[in-house]
Amino acid sequence: MASMELTSKNFEAAISGQGTVLVDFWAAWCGPCRNFAPVFEAASEKYPDITFGKIDTEAEQQLAAAANITSIPTLMAFRDGILVFSQPGALPAEALEDLIGQVQGLDMEAVKKDIAAGAEV
Repeated sequence: MASMELTSKNFEAAISGQGTVLVDFWAAWCGPCRNFAPVFEAASEKYPDITFGKIDTEAEQQLAAAANITSIPTLMAFRDGILVFSQPGALPAEALEDLIGQVQGLDMEAVKKDIAAGAEV
């Protein structure tokens, strides 16, 4: 499954369901974003069970601001509607693979208990 364009209209629905969602905040003028794009797309083809979304920060400035994006590219990972990772910077393919494995391997019951207890994820 190729990545999908996320906008303020479909962002909440995309991240709030069950499963894993990776979101790439990018802009056309950003060199590192252009370098990361093929890595992100290749992963989207390799992992059809994961939702891969891209947000153009120029077209979706309010959404980027609401997500506190201060540097691009920024990659966010959501699992079962919970933000579990957010970091600026382009990842090499190996690091993205590692991140996907870590997100998929999370014990979400433990994460939910930590959130309920007020701990940082």
